Amino acid sequence: MPTKIRLQRRGKKGQPFYHIVIADGRAPRDGKFIEKIGTYNPLTRPADIDIDFSKAIDWLSKGAEPTDTVKAILSYKGVLYKSHLIKGIQKGAMTEEQAEIKFQAWLQEKEAKISGKKKEQELSVKDAKKKLHENEIKLNEAKAQAVAKKRAEIAAAQHPPAPVEAPAVVALSETAEAVQTEEPKQE
Repeated sequence: MPTKIRLQRRGKKGQPFYHIVIADGRAPRDGKFIEKIGTYNPLTRPADIDIDFSKAIDWLSKGAEPTDTVKAILSYKGVLYKSHLIKGIQKGAMTEEQAEIKFQAWLQEKEAKISGKKKEQELSVKDAKKKLHENEIKLNEAKAQAVAKKRAEIAAAQHPPAPVEAPAVVALSETAEAVQTEEPKQE
């Protein structure tokens, strides 16, 4: 069987961490390996990938076959693209300088995408926290109003309000008669 580039699982149950290794295709997943070329932590966002470029390219040139997951990881980090450019140099399609310029441009574009995704994720987390906080404030205000209403009902039940007496109203006709009965003063 050919040599494989694959993941070797490490970490606790429910908390995977992987080593990217070169192993014989017949060896078990977590068994003997030829060389460790990197690590992969899928729990972080974005995933934390540390890989030795030169070793990975060297093994790819020797004919090592990556598994599907490792192929995606190598593509994400640019190892496969760099290997492709090296093959172009060997065939005479481009010079090393042209290949390096293309690879650096690709790396800058990739880093810009990754930083943009990180910023988007940070903003979405902040927005989610802000909405949660606003909802909590509204809920607390509603609870406070309900408690105040309940206290007012209890206070009203314990102390009924005293009956209010209406002020005495003097009839308009009585005041008119009193004004007429008074005689003007004479000098």
